[in-house]
Amino acid sequence: MSHEGIRIVSKEEKAQENEEHRPLSRIAVTPHKVRVLLTEGKGLEIDWEDGHRSAWSFPWLRDACPCATCIEERKNESRKIGQPKPKPSNVLPMYKAPAKPASAHAVGRYALQFNWTDGHSGGIYSWEYLRRVCQCAECTFSATPTEGTPN
Repeated sequence: MSHEGIRIVSKEEKAQENEEHRPLSRIAVTPHKVRVLLTEGKGLEIDWEDGHRSAWSFPWLRDACPCATCIEERKNESRKIGQPKPKPSNVLPMYKAPAKPASAHAVGRYALQFNWTDGHSGGIYSWEYLRRVCQCAECTFSATPTEGTPN
């Protein structure tokens, strides 16, 4: 009998997986207005059909790339989505320009794809993925685990 493919997870990991895969309403993942601020070098802003507004900086988006290579790299380095790579401890660290896309284009009616100045272009940022990784104060607060006993 083989145990290959069996994975034991804690209650916390199971709860996190359930949260990550909970269904979102159609209007929650349908953009009303999308602004890619390439010339300003700022980032991406989306107004959603349900009235919510999301914004991400380009460096954060590059560090949150959803391609398989970047996901594997983050997993191996124990980094969270959007968390930058650790800086090397060189004596004299070299300047690294902030991540910025050279271009961006729509992928069908469901996603965006960036061609980054570092040559990477494998990530397809679906509307659902972007909504799930929203960085607004409301979403980051609700995603923060609470500690202590409830009142």
